[in-house]
Amino acid sequence: MKTQIAIIGAGPSGLCLALLLSQKGIKSVVLERQTRDYVEARVRAGILEQGMIDLIRHAGVGGRMDKEGLLHEGFSLVFDHQIKRIDLAGLSGGKKVMVYGQTELTKDLYDKVLQDDNIQVIFEARDVLPTGFFDNKPTISFIANGEPQVLHCDYIAGCDGYHGASRAAVPKDRLREYERVYPFGWLGLLAETPPVHEELIYVNHPRGFALCSMRSHTRSRYYLQVPLTDQVEAWSDDAFWHELRLRLPEPYASTLVTGPSFEKSIAPLRSFVVEPLRFGSLFLVGDAGHIVPPTGAKGLNLAASDVHYLSTALIAWYEAGRQDLLDRYSETALRRIWAAVRFSWWFTSVMHKFSDDPIEQKIQVAELEYLMRSQAGQTTIAENYVGLDFAADFV
Repeated sequence: MKTQIAIIGAGPSGLCLALLLSQKGIKSVVLERQTRDYVEARVRAGILEQGMIDLIRHAGVGGRMDKEGLLHEGFSLVFDHQIKRIDLAGLSGGKKVMVYGQTELTKDLYDKVLQDDNIQVIFEARDVLPTGFFDNKPTISFIANGEPQVLHCDYIAGCDGYHGASRAAVPKDRLREYERVYPFGWLGLLAETPPVHEELIYVNHPRGFALCSMRSHTRSRYYLQVPLTDQVEAWSDDAFWHELRLRLPEPYASTLVTGPSFEKSIAPLRSFVVEPLRFGSLFLVGDAGHIVPPTGAKGLNLAASDVHYLSTALIAWYEAGRQDLLDRYSETALRRIWAAVRFSWWFTSVMHKFSDDPIEQKIQVAELEYLMRSQAGQTTIAENYVGLDFAADFV
């Protein structure tokens, strides 16, 4: 079996990359360990930056997103009995974010990808092993339908997440990993209830962080900071709603609409970056190369910028024989990645409870009060939240 680009991972980043390449006639084979139903059902991100929105439209799958997605021009910070709104649009030159669940985005991508003659998706591909990428002879061996398979290609895009085969195939002495693990997790709940507010609410509270989000006008997504030792089974719906009310200010606590959950999980928080992102003919994309805490809503959006840079570089190679953008992929992507890691770390550090030391929250409140009095401070938050621009010189 042979193709131009082998893509490991059929999540949003792998699918979007395949579509962007297909527009220029570049063929790809996408290997996915799970079934389509499994991938589509995964509950993931829901906040799209402007860059991600533009990328999805460019890939030709923005119709339902533009019709059903919720554009947000701001969000609220709650701390020390205060409610302060960050005017994203006003402070960032009109930029906004969009609420559109990753599950819905993945469905849209599959609907188009599976009809594209330039793209072949192989589900339930097991024992995936990339080799030869340092020798300019990239090959992927795998098992599909119980039979060993070998895929030869020009380049490999590793879009298979933190636990995937792509980064694992790179010898440890050829990369450097940076990691910070946070001492708490997010207990998330999805419910068919109207959101408590039309915009997101981030809460700094002595009992711990909370976030009020949504997926639509009728579906809410809420989070509570919990210890890593907590088990999701120990949290009943009633216990979750009770704790959320304790952390919310009036009037939100009294107007919160509760109901049975249909998804509940605990996600650990970490910052993780690997350098470089290119290893010969193998390129790491998205969570395969970096993880950020969800506080800044950067995970999926960082994958989008990786896809933008890699698709641009591959198209330049196939259309004009240019090697320079492929050579610059890693350093260009990493500049934006580290900027997002910094913002996500800062937002996490100022909004979460790290200890019972009372001085900690006093310092957090003092920092938040200063930022809310400063237009420059609010602008810094807004610009980072809506997403920094893609590198203008990567053309």
